[in-house]
Amino acid sequence: MSLSSPQVVSVLKDNFECATRDITGSEYSGVSGKHEVTGKAVRTTNGAGPHNIQMFMLASDGTVLHCLPGYWAPADLVHEVDLAKKLNTVWTSNMSYDQKRREFYRLHLAHAYAHSDATKMRSKMQGFDQKYEAKHRLSTSDTILNPTLAAQILEPGGKAPPGAFKTTDLIMHERMAVRPFLPYNQFDVAAYSDYGRPLYDKNEDYRTASGEVDKDAAKHAPRIGNVDAMKQAKMKGGGVSNASGSGSGSGSGSSRMASYLTRRGVRTFTRMGVRALTN
Repeated sequence: MSLSSPQVVSVLKDNFECATRDITGSEYSGVSGKHEVTGKAVRTTNGAGPHNIQMFMLASDGTVLHCLPGYWAPADLVHEVDLAKKLNTVWTSNMSYDQKRREFYRLHLAHAYAHSDATKMRSKMQGFDQKYEAKHRLSTSDTILNPTLAAQILEPGGKAPPGAFKTTDLIMHERMAVRPFLPYNQFDVAAYSDYGRPLYDKNEDYRTASGEVDKDAAKHAPRIGNVDAMKQAKMKGGGVSNASGSGSGSGSGSSRMASYLTRRGVRTFTRMGVRALTN
């Protein structure tokens, strides 16, 4: 998901064929407020809301080239599309399969390390997501660079100092690098998109003229996503836990989508949006 801009619209129009799939109720789905197409929109940080939307970029046979979890700024989204196009060229080349896998790994990490300072600034993990990772996975999370520093966010009024957490752009590319050219129906969406709080909402439609959230109105806003899981967790007296799924499958819905892509020859852009990459 991103904000509309002439550059993004042009890239999508020239390179992709889009469609969407509702992931409501999926094991990896997060929870969010309901937002209409004509509703308000606000900027946020790259990678925010990873459980709520995953933007896939696929080759014509349904092979995953890239996946962007959550929101991405328009300029950064276009930059990631460029990488996907390079990877599509690798995938359709005469290289051996092992060579393709190595190139996939190299290109994803090289792309992350080449990101501009501006991209890295836009990719700072939100404080509540940092707190969730530190509280639940301090010694195991791949989002944490230094557990000792990360633990400071759990102190009253505490904030994570520089060097405590990775930026979301690095997390994304590191996770993608170890998932080289997987078929769409074997991509482990639950594990890949699993960081931070499952509930994410900017309450765009419940903001005052000054930009502040009307908390009373937002409190009664309808929710979408894996709402049943959230209710069950609350009934048990706990919070909503992240899906920690692993393995090779992302569910029957993904299998059906992969089958559709194979039959129709569509190359994908988004999970909530299928988009075709052209050479």
